[in-house]
Amino acid sequence: MAKKSANLNLVTTLKGSMLEGYFPSGWNLAKIDKICSNPPEAILNRETWWHKKFEPVPCTPEDFPVLMGHEIARDIARAREAGREIAFIFPVGPMGMYRWTVYFLKEWGVKCNHVHGFNMDEWSDARGNTLPPDAPGAFQDAMEQAFYGPLGNCTVPKKQRHFATKNSLPKFAGQIAEIRKRGGTLHVVFGIGRACHIAFWEPHFAREYATVDLWKADTHRLGARLHPMTIEQNAITSFKSRTTLVPAYANTIGPGLFLKANKIIGGCDGALGRGMMWQGMSLWMTLHHEPTPWIPSTFMPTLAGRLFFYEELAGPLLAECN
Repeated sequence: MAKKSANLNLVTTLKGSMLEGYFPSGWNLAKIDKICSNPPEAILNRETWWHKKFEPVPCTPEDFPVLMGHEIARDIARAREAGREIAFIFPVGPMGMYRWTVYFLKEWGVKCNHVHGFNMDEWSDARGNTLPPDAPGAFQDAMEQAFYGPLGNCTVPKKQRHFATKNSLPKFAGQIAEIRKRGGTLHVVFGIGRACHIAFWEPHFAREYATVDLWKADTHRLGARLHPMTIEQNAITSFKSRTTLVPAYANTIGPGLFLKANKIIGGCDGALGRGMMWQGMSLWMTLHHEPTPWIPSTFMPTLAGRLFFYEELAGPLLAECN
C-alpha cells in the first residue's frame, strides 16, 4: 500500500482547486510558506532592507493598546514642545490605542491644535461615494467617537480633521506637503491587512504599474476594488461575521503617502482567542519577505518607527484544531 503523503498543504494541492486565481498572482506561496515555517524567536531577526531605526515590538494583548497609544501621544507632545506641526495618517483599526492616546494627552495637558489628522481610508462604492459621516460603520464617525470627541478641550481643530471622502482624499498629498514645508512631520499609524495591504491599498493593484517607482508615486485611489481576503477579514473583525454588510470598495491613500512617513507606528493584534488568529502569516510576510508591490506591507520595515504586535502572532504557525 502506498504511503500517504504528509504534505497535503495548499501549496501542493492548489492546482485545479477553487482557490486558483484567488491569491494575488505575484505571491510565491511556497516562499511565503517557508517564511512562515520559522520558529517564533526568529520573528525579530533583522533583515538587510530594514531601516536602521525600524523596531518590531512584541507585547501582550493587555500592553498593546497602551504602548501604541503612548507612542502616538508622545509624538504629539514632542511636536508641541518643539513648536512644530505634526500630520498623522490615522487608521480605523487597531482602535484600542485611541483611548490611551486620549488618556496620556489629557493627563499631560497637551493641546492638539498643532495636529492635523488624515484618515487613511473609508468605505465607498465603485465611484468613491462614501457613507454619511455619522453613519454606523463610517470611519469618520469611528474617529469622532474614539479620538476627537473624547479629547475634549485638548482636541484637534475640526478644520484640521480630514477624511477620505471623494472630494477630500485627492487633496491630502498637497495638504501634507504644505505642512511639511512649514517644518511639520508626517507620522503614519497603520495595521496590516490579511492580504498585507496598508490602508486599503491592495496587493493586486501591483499589476497596473510598469515599475516599482510608479507604484510608489501613487498617492490615492477612489473606489478601490477590495480583495476577497480583505472582505472576509473585515466581516470577522468589524461586522460580526456578516459578510453581506461589508462594502466591496473603498477610498484609500496610496504608497505615495504612506511611504513618505518620517515615522511609522504599526500594530498587529489579529488574534481571536483559543489559539485562533488571522494575522500571523501577514506579520511574517511583512517582516521577512523582501519589499514588493505585490505585498504592500513589506515596505513598512524600510521606514523608521515601530511595529507593535501580539507576541502570539509569531507562532509557531502550525496546524491545531480549535
